[in-house]
Amino acid sequence: MIRKNPNTYGVIMAGGGGTRLWPLSRRETPKQALRLIGDESLFQTTVARLLNFFSPENILVVTVAEQAELLKAQAPQLPDKNFLIEPAPRGTASVIGFAAAILHERNPEAVMAVFPADHFIRNRDLLYHLLRKSIKAAQADYLVTLGITPTFPATGYGYIQRGEKIPESNEEYPAYHVKRFKEKPGKAEAYEMSVRGGYSWNSGMFIWRTQTILSEIERQMPNLKTVLDRILAAPAGTERDSVIQNLWLDLESETVDYGIMENAAKVAVLPASGLDWSDVGSWDALFDVVLPNDAEGNVLIKGKHIAEDTKDTLVYGNEDGRLIVTIGVEDLVIVDSGDVLLVAKSDQAQDVRKIVARLKNEHKNEYL
Repeated sequence: MIRKNPNTYGVIMAGGGGTRLWPLSRRETPKQALRLIGDESLFQTTVARLLNFFSPENILVVTVAEQAELLKAQAPQLPDKNFLIEPAPRGTASVIGFAAAILHERNPEAVMAVFPADHFIRNRDLLYHLLRKSIKAAQADYLVTLGITPTFPATGYGYIQRGEKIPESNEEYPAYHVKRFKEKPGKAEAYEMSVRGGYSWNSGMFIWRTQTILSEIERQMPNLKTVLDRILAAPAGTERDSVIQNLWLDLESETVDYGIMENAAKVAVLPASGLDWSDVGSWDALFDVVLPNDAEGNVLIKGKHIAEDTKDTLVYGNEDGRLIVTIGVEDLVIVDSGDVLLVAKSDQAQDVRKIVARLKNEHKNEYL
């Protein structure tokens, strides 16, 4: 049984649209609410993972208004006040700043650990071990990120170059100073970083004291800090909600990586080899977390599928029971959402975001 520290908090970022999992991920059914792996949604799996380390009262969810009620229904264990609502997405820097400000108001000694809602982690025990090590580094005023050991030259992830080892860190899982961040490199650079060593994928999981991250926001993103101060100056309730509505849309959209981490004073990376982690952000990523259902590497997530001379193909069928038959194909992703049929090469599956952009430009909102 893990002893839960009253000064540590988990924050789930759950406001994304998940365009790379279109056509299943839509405005009314965002990817974190989908049941892609087992009987629980990605969001529910994340909540269950955190409940082993944090008390329910110490888990916050930041999401957008149109997703809030859906996510509340999926996580009734969490207090209603712990759902923080953005009027509209403004990037992870604003999400994290918002959560940090509210937590610091509640507990000035708070240490917060930030998690995306759509990640898969098989080795939970190792995650909890790494969190304990990261919290110690955070209490020494480091901004800590968990780094994933690259297994292939991914161009969809950010990379972290490790510097010198932090002397006081654990020997088994040491923490390192961060030398630099590199966001989504080209193929050649991704290959070089994945084979050279000394690099980690940026997992998007962060641990820090609320005071530390708020100080960095004040130094690097003063406009955001001003908005957060004005929000906290308003009494909690309808008056504060009104201030958020009036100020939030004027914020510039920015990621925490660009807005804070690249130029922060004390940044540490804790390499997390062995987590069995995946960012379930695209259809091809599901090959990493769902076991093939036949010897040819085919994956059936849902529905009915007959495969003849078919290899390494992922199929997600529709609830109407329509049979999907494949003959003489390989390396495909096939998704039947009912009103849309997606067929894509596995190595181009992330490009569905381009289709979403086209649908937006052509005002075909019925498919969004």
